[in-house]
Amino acid sequence: MDACVPVIVNASSSSQSSSEFSADLTNRFKSSGVDADIRLIEPGNLAAELQRAVSDKPAKIVIGGGDGTLSAAASTLVGTDVALGILPLGTLNHFAKDLHIPLDLDGAVQTIAGGYSIKVDVGSVNNRYFLNNSSLGLYPEVVADREALRQRLGRTKWRAFASAAVTVFRRYPWLHVRIVIDGTELARRTPFVFVGNNRYEMEGFGIGQRAHLDAGVVSLYVVNRTGRLGLLRLALRALFNRLRQAKDFDMTTAASFQVETHHERLRVANDGELCWMHTPLQYRVLPAALSVIVPAPAGKP
Repeated sequence: MDACVPVIVNASSSSQSSSEFSADLTNRFKSSGVDADIRLIEPGNLAAELQRAVSDKPAKIVIGGGDGTLSAAASTLVGTDVALGILPLGTLNHFAKDLHIPLDLDGAVQTIAGGYSIKVDVGSVNNRYFLNNSSLGLYPEVVADREALRQRLGRTKWRAFASAAVTVFRRYPWLHVRIVIDGTELARRTPFVFVGNNRYEMEGFGIGQRAHLDAGVVSLYVVNRTGRLGLLRLALRALFNRLRQAKDFDMTTAASFQVETHHERLRVANDGELCWMHTPLQYRVLPAALSVIVPAPAGKP
C-alpha cells in the first residue's frame, strides 16, 4: 500500500455529513490500495492546510472540490515536485474534463492510485494563477451580482446566476482596452475579454474544451464592438461553426501579453473566483509548471 496520501477536500463539496463522507472516501482509497489521510476543510483554510501538507514533502496531494478549489491549490503546488491528484467534486469540473479524469469518485480514486502524472501549463495574471481561464467584462459582473443575490435572497447558485445574467445583460457594461502583444497594440471597445490557459475550442459542440494543456501559450479572445443582439448572434454562430474571426472577435495565442485600461483596478474572474486587480494586467503562461495525476495512456502501466 502507498505511503499515506493527504486528501484535502472542500467540505462544502459534499452533501453527506463530514464523518460519513470521510469514512466513505477512506474506504474507496483503501480498496484501490491507497492509505489516505482525509482532511475536510473550509475553503478559507485551504492555503494553510496545503502548506502543512507540502511541508511533509509527499509525492502527491489529492484535492477534492471544484475548479475554484483546484485553482487555489495550484497557487501552492506550482513549481513543486508534488503531483496533484484530483477528486472532481464541483459543478462543472472543466479542468478534470480537459484532462480526461473520470468524474465519478471510484474512477477518480483509481486514477490517483495509478499514479501516472504529466506536466501541464498554468496561466498567470499579475502573478495570480489560473488553471482554466481569466475573464473581464460581462462574466465577472454576472458572478458578482450572483453572489450578492445568493447572500441577500438565499437563492440557489443557478437561479441566482440566471437572474444576475439578465440584470447585467440589461446594463451591458463596456470595456475600453489596449492589448499589447509582442510589441503590437490592439485597441478595442468590448463587452467581454476572455483569456485561456492554452487554446479553447470556439465552435461547435466542443466549444469550451481544450485539446492541449501543454502548448506553452495563453489564448486571448476579444469580442469586437457588438450590442446585445450581436452577442446572441455570435453565440449561435459559434454553435453552428460559422464564426468569422476577423469580424466577430479577435483571437490570438502568445506566451504573454498586457491588458491596459483607463481603470486603476478591474474586477477579474479567475477560474470563476472574483478579485479586484490593479492595471495593467500582465498575462503569461508558466509552461509545465504543475504535475497532475491523469489516466495512463493505453499500453502504459
